[in-house]
Amino acid sequence: MCYAIPGNVKSISGDLVTVDYFGEVRKARNDFYELQVGDYVYAQGGFVVQKIDEEDAKEILETWKELFFELKETDVKLSKLYNDNPNLDKGFLKIIDRATYGKSISHEEAMRLLSSEDQDEIDVLHKSANFIRQKFLGNACCVHGIIEFSNECNCQCAYCGINSDNKNLERFSLKKEEILDVVADAVNRFGFKGIVLQSGEDTSYSSEELLDLIREIIDRSPVFIFLSVGERDEKFYRDAFEAGARAVLFRFETSDSKLYSKLHPHSSLKERIRYLELFKDIGYIIASGSLIGLPGQKMESVIDDFLFAKELGCDMYSFGPFIPHPDTPLSGHDAPDTEYVLKALSVLRLIDPHGKILVTTALETIGPQARRQALMSGANSIMTNLTPKDYVGLYDIYPDRASVNVTAEEQIEDALKLLKSIGRAPTDLGI
Repeated sequence: MCYAIPGNVKSISGDLVTVDYFGEVRKARNDFYELQVGDYVYAQGGFVVQKIDEEDAKEILETWKELFFELKETDVKLSKLYNDNPNLDKGFLKIIDRATYGKSISHEEAMRLLSSEDQDEIDVLHKSANFIRQKFLGNACCVHGIIEFSNECNCQCAYCGINSDNKNLERFSLKKEEILDVVADAVNRFGFKGIVLQSGEDTSYSSEELLDLIREIIDRSPVFIFLSVGERDEKFYRDAFEAGARAVLFRFETSDSKLYSKLHPHSSLKERIRYLELFKDIGYIIASGSLIGLPGQKMESVIDDFLFAKELGCDMYSFGPFIPHPDTPLSGHDAPDTEYVLKALSVLRLIDPHGKILVTTALETIGPQARRQALMSGANSIMTNLTPKDYVGLYDIYPDRASVNVTAEEQIEDALKLLKSIGRAPTDLGI
């Protein structure tokens, strides 16, 4: 299954192209190809990642056509918004109503939603978030593949199992050819159009080695590259963009500066934010967010994080639960309740009707049905772990991770079954 639908180029304005998919018109930036009106392309993350032969495109579209409209019909049916409870608080309903029309909600209003413990209100909140997701973004669901290529790290983040102080962890770094083989398999065998290259802050991989890797991936495989490699210097990130990388997954973890300093003795929130501003300046798609349920984190801080991420202009949100690791300073603390995290994601959807919200593997880990619940509560992006089986368990950022004990094939099969059951098309249609 290809995790994208080929679209027909309808117009071109500079480096921006307008693309049509079964009547859905989206835009995508073209940095890599000579295009003409009438050409067929794949888009991912708002970028054209591949030009495709017309005959091949039409064949793929023919196989997609019936399924696409079936999925869309299912999604519309499941996302209908109705409320048959006359006893719900009028103030609560007023906030919900404004959000469904795409109007912004305040910090105070977001707090009112997140703090609710009334099950009827919570049910309406989730349904409203799903309705808003469908209304503004349709049934497209981004499916990215992540390759965790090294668990070496120079940092001492208090919540992370691969921090440099953890002497109980077996370390690894994949060789360049191993990474290239995984990418080739992901693109050519499974049809992925977006790949995340993730590691700890590993200086054993030089900037030039990473740049060579990016160039070779782009040369061999038409794919949208996310980088998740931490705080490297400005030159590296500018050179990586030039080499073909187009997105960065870079979480700020918390917007509370005092809490940040407790969790990150090696860095500052100010410096973290500077990087995010740099990425925006370069032109990267930015995926960012924080941890929900950190020890010492107040509910107000969660809303602060959401509004902060929106203000930063993040294109994708990555907010997942804190999960305590036994070999970290935060061992012994409790993970947040699954329902609390799901409520938070729904509130995030009401805060930003247009953003892409990722279901993190951490959320999948704390609840067996959490991925489905999150997708039905406003989320519209998922991640599949493509790390080779001999290494996937060693990227031990938190214990008992979902997907560690299943193959990539099994993950993909499960993901496609899930998306089909709720009417989502495993594709990124552009912006």
